[in-house]
Amino acid sequence: MVPSRDGRFTTGTATSATPDQTRSCGAGDGNFTPHHPWAAVQALDLSAGRYLNLHQCVYYSDGQRDHLTTVISLGGGEFSAGTNVSDTPDTTPNCGPGRGLYDLVPLLSDVKALDLSAGRYVNLQQCVYYYGAGGFDDHFTTVVPTRRDGRFTTGTKVSDTPDTAPTCGRGDGNFDLIPLLSGTKALSRT
Repeated sequence: MVPSRDGRFTTGTATSATPDQTRSCGAGDGNFTPHHPWAAVQALDLSAGRYLNLHQCVYYSDGQRDHLTTVISLGGGEFSAGTNVSDTPDTTPNCGPGRGLYDLVPLLSDVKALDLSAGRYVNLQQCVYYYGAGGFDDHFTTVVPTRRDGRFTTGTKVSDTPDTAPTCGRGDGNFDLIPLLSGTKALSRT
């Protein structure tokens, strides 16, 4: 959703008068590159309602020892998130059921209804965590400040001040925050 601080993992997340049709992703670092269908684009009309309902769906594969986080519709439905703009704030995350080796993790999935009338900037924050012990090599990403599990919170919000640095939770003692890969993007609505 937002560019990493080191610039290797960039995104095209922006506000514009023209809806994007194709994704814009950085090249990665040689080990990690954008991969369809996990890298996608969803254009949202911020004038279509009062709330940007940002859904975060987190999946986990025990066999792959891997977390997967989605916040937009990915087309197929199995890993899609119900992010939308509406006059009604969503209170329950709308997530696909997962597929194959990946199952939905309700504890880490949530929705944040951002009141677009609360300020000029949609401050998207992304926090990336890592666990590498015991044969694991797992990155875990959050964008929504989950109500069910405060250990992996983010500061995603609407305000009149553009955020310049993310506010991230401390992790859980196994997954540690990686500040270099975490970031923020202040999207001006005007």
